[in-house]
Amino acid sequence: MIDIIPETEEFYSAIHEINSLVFGQENEARLVENVRKSRSFNPQLSLVAIKDGRVVGHIFLSPITIKSERGAAPAVALAPMAVHPEFQNQGIGSKLVREGLEQCRKLGHKIVVVVGHRNYYPRFGFSSAGGKGLKAPFPVPDEAFLFAELVSGALDNVSGTVQYPPEFEEL
Repeated sequence: MIDIIPETEEFYSAIHEINSLVFGQENEARLVENVRKSRSFNPQLSLVAIKDGRVVGHIFLSPITIKSERGAAPAVALAPMAVHPEFQNQGIGSKLVREGLEQCRKLGHKIVVVVGHRNYYPRFGFSSAGGKGLKAPFPVPDEAFLFAELVSGALDNVSGTVQYPPEFEEL
């Protein structure tokens, strides 16, 4: 049985370890730590997967903005999402993504953006961000830059460049 719950301070070291292990570097773990210190951090959008009392996965969602000529539209970035290698391919990542998106809906968020695997995220409603007029602020393959509308029509009349918080740029 897997429980998905909001992070608490007791999970910080396990979250750091999983992100470092999965991504093979410290960048994602440091990103989580940096955003956690920001005013925009919402612990309800940093979720852990617990199995037998052990943290085996983590998903992190942060507020971002889509900047356009018409102004700015709020959105959320899904980054990072990681499952400990010993527990991959057991549906834990899918459970984290589904619960993360549900938490976003409950909190009133309408748009989620992710840079991720094109074969993984479409099952959760993600599709090409470029095809909808969204641009990444950094070089990324079109097939890896994806979005999901949590509210139908949320991206109607919205296009532009995704602006990540400064904590993303520090890495």
